[in-house]
Amino acid sequence: MSVPMEVTCRDVKDMLDRGDSFLLLDCREREEYTTAHITAAELLPMSEIVDRVGELEPHRGKTIVVHCHHGGRSLRVANWLRGQGYDTACSMAGGIDDWSQTIDATVPRY
Repeated sequence: MSVPMEVTCRDVKDMLDRGDSFLLLDCREREEYTTAHITAAELLPMSEIVDRVGELEPHRGKTIVVHCHHGGRSLRVANWLRGQGYDTACSMAGGIDDWSQTIDATVPRY
């Protein structure tokens, strides 16, 4: 299955609404997650991913959508995950900031 390197916030919202089976991975730091987060997302900070990548093993072969604040860190993490064999990892372009502006205004911007 070929998955694009980046998907939009709308793509992710549609996936959630359809009940698609995928992992929404928040790669920001814990303090950022505490400030604002997407309910469906699991936190795995970029600073811990090398040590904790084994936790993602149950999701190997499934779509993993990584998000951060604006999309830079998540793109790096998705690229790194693909290098580790997670071929369906991708980044949510625009990050949680774009999510707040286009999908859910109740998610605080910072």
